[in-house]
Amino acid sequence: MDFRPIALAFAAALSLATSALAQTSAAPPMSTAPAVQVTPEERARIEVIIRDYLLKNPEVLQEALVELERRQAANEERARGEAFQANRQQLYRSANQVVLGNPQGDVTIVEFFDYNCGFCKRAMVETMELVRQDRRIRLVLRDFPVLGPGSVEASQVALALKMQLQGPKYEEFHTKLLGGRGQANRARALEVAREVGADMARLERDMNAPQIRAELAETARLADLLRINGTPTYIIGDEVVIGAVGVEKLRENLVRARAGCAREANVC
Repeated sequence: MDFRPIALAFAAALSLATSALAQTSAAPPMSTAPAVQVTPEERARIEVIIRDYLLKNPEVLQEALVELERRQAANEERARGEAFQANRQQLYRSANQVVLGNPQGDVTIVEFFDYNCGFCKRAMVETMELVRQDRRIRLVLRDFPVLGPGSVEASQVALALKMQLQGPKYEEFHTKLLGGRGQANRARALEVAREVGADMARLERDMNAPQIRAELAETARLADLLRINGTPTYIIGDEVVIGAVGVEKLRENLVRARAGCAREANVC
């Protein structure tokens, strides 16, 4: 994009304003020059110059919008990177998070998901297959219920169940609830919990624990900092992967993450 016409227009306008100011006031000797004051008449002339240019070159507006979007995206990515580095420990090694796969794995996939997310349901099969094939993966589940009250209820049951079941039993619950048909809500989540052998009396008590609300709030805070507003979203290494991208894309990210973790000795 050639900004010279715009620059010339502004230069001409500024020249007019400066000239007018020089004719009406003198700068005090040995002092900092005052800021140029633009009169209403000068402002009107500047606006006419800009308006005429834009009417003759309307494509500049579209180019400016494209550039604005590019800068906004760059700023968002920069903010996301800073937030990621500041919260790396919480993302990967929070004390209360759900971990599937190998808890001692050399690389971590953090998944933000919703039990009522159709894309999450489809992606789950590939993600779990990847975890079973690669025994060095830690899969951290971040309940991010964004699709309504039923999703919140299902996540509350899931997080309470984690207090009594881990490993294969929790994985069975997770895959049954996420992979099932129909609406995921409190009733459906409790039904699945009963099927996998949960202590139902304890589960009902644990669902009201402050820890459950704290975990959901922490995930919501991290999602906000990382500009995550949809599911599924994955954090792998230093990268945010949005959407059900398929197993091959996840493999590529894992390769880069392992190389980066080994090179920089990061928490992964």
